[in-house]
Amino acid sequence: MAARKRPTTLAEEQKLYDTLTSPEVRDSPYRFAIACWDWGEPNTPLWNFKGPRVWQRDEMEAIEDHIKSNRERMELGLDPRVYKSASVTGRGTGKSALFSMLAWWFFTTRIGSTTVVTAYKEDQLRSKTFAELERWLSIAWNAHWQGTTGLKAAPAQWWQDEILKKLRIASGYYYIQGQLWSEESPGSFAGTHNPLGILQVFDEASGIADCIWDVAEGVYTEPVLDRYWLAFGNGRHNTGKFFECFHKDRNYWRIRNLDSRTVEGTDKEVLNDIIAKSGGEDTDVARTEVLGQFPQRGLDQFIGRHLIDAARFNPWTPIQELANRFAPLAMGVDPARFGDDSTTMYFRRGRDARSIAPVVLRGMDVMEVANRVAWEIDRHRPDVVCIDEGGMGAGVVDRLKERRYKVHGINFGTRANRPSAWADRRTEIWGAMRDWLPDGTIQEGNNKLIDDLNGPIFTIEPSGAVRLEPKKAMKKRGLASPDHGDGLALTFAVPVASAEARREREYDRGGRSRVARGTDYDPLNPGKPRERNPHRGIYRRGDV
Repeated sequence: MAARKRPTTLAEEQKLYDTLTSPEVRDSPYRFAIACWDWGEPNTPLWNFKGPRVWQRDEMEAIEDHIKSNRERMELGLDPRVYKSASVTGRGTGKSALFSMLAWWFFTTRIGSTTVVTAYKEDQLRSKTFAELERWLSIAWNAHWQGTTGLKAAPAQWWQDEILKKLRIASGYYYIQGQLWSEESPGSFAGTHNPLGILQVFDEASGIADCIWDVAEGVYTEPVLDRYWLAFGNGRHNTGKFFECFHKDRNYWRIRNLDSRTVEGTDKEVLNDIIAKSGGEDTDVARTEVLGQFPQRGLDQFIGRHLIDAARFNPWTPIQELANRFAPLAMGVDPARFGDDSTTMYFRRGRDARSIAPVVLRGMDVMEVANRVAWEIDRHRPDVVCIDEGGMGAGVVDRLKERRYKVHGINFGTRANRPSAWADRRTEIWGAMRDWLPDGTIQEGNNKLIDDLNGPIFTIEPSGAVRLEPKKAMKKRGLASPDHGDGLALTFAVPVASAEARREREYDRGGRSRVARGTDYDPLNPGKPRERNPHRGIYRRGDV
């Protein structure tokens, strides 16, 4: 692991400093990387590389463009922006090498700055993340500027003395720190505000708890030039803050999905073997290990992301609207009183839960909620109204019935209609909603509903019945109460025919009722619509 000869004289040291901190190198991580390491030199660790990989260079040049843009903003009197970049990658792409080069660029060119590196587990941080960082530091041209102890790379004593004497910069916050964290005490992760620059790196970011992300964001509140946040990792979970970088928060992050097969220096045969053994590119193993994508569904996730995306992007054509016009309109209400939760009202006509926007209320008491529900009933004239009668909902149901509105109180905790399959009524109703999603439609930009549908996990009871994760358990995991998910789910609680269908109900000669137009959709079995028998005027089960 021989590197270039270290400077031995003051003149050589000055020349090295001038090279690595010159204007054309200081604001260009790529030029810094080329100048700071021995690329392609025989008998060095990088003898087989001409420089950073293509995607690494792309990230470095994006940072260079960001710095240029920030300087222009500051000249106009505007606050500089934070650079936030998230990359979900397959195996062997060189993400650790990238953030190691960037960390050393930041330490070298931003004298007095703070760099914090963390990972999802302590052994990952110690044995892989920080070990890789130390390897790159040890072969840098200016490796002697620092001394590494444990999980900290701080300036060497002679370098501390130099920057204090010549630049008047104390070294108290000048370091690269491998930071441990605890979900039970996230406050211990809180970093320092440093006007000389702050860089945070999250390695294997998918496993880092949401509360740590929230704390980490707090260090960026001061409008200084050099603020960077980089998150890397395999997409092992399709919930959490790392996942949100690519979805509801995608407008705030520079995002990249990196397929390992597109990266130079990876073994394509091994990667293709992983895909083949897993069953193809559409498997979650292939998606997370090779393709640089998130799994369609977590191992214990009740509703997979692919089902939600199907409902988000399903088209709604005039022909579909015409076919759906006789379907009953269902209204679901999930009441909440004050606190962090919201009262939600969702509307669904057959396959369409997109056309009528949901209603969201906060901070209202029982009477106010009941009055607003009554107003929405009068406005939309739904064929069925289902209300969660747990807690505050019981009062809402009682008030509406007192005013002669026909509503159904739904107790989520009661016995399921099919107890062998579902542990309680709420799980059963969510199961019906899950089955509906592939052919249903929801609003594409309703991020709160999307998060709610994607959030709950499930467990299997000893009897074999499935139980959906309770709201309290979700809150303990740092997730919001699924008020929007419950609101939509309640539209599946009661099978119903449309009002028009009920008005047109007829009877055959034997006095038996015919199922009239409008009942071609069974909310509790949406996968099998009903088919009309032209000979007897009744509906039978079938695939239409």
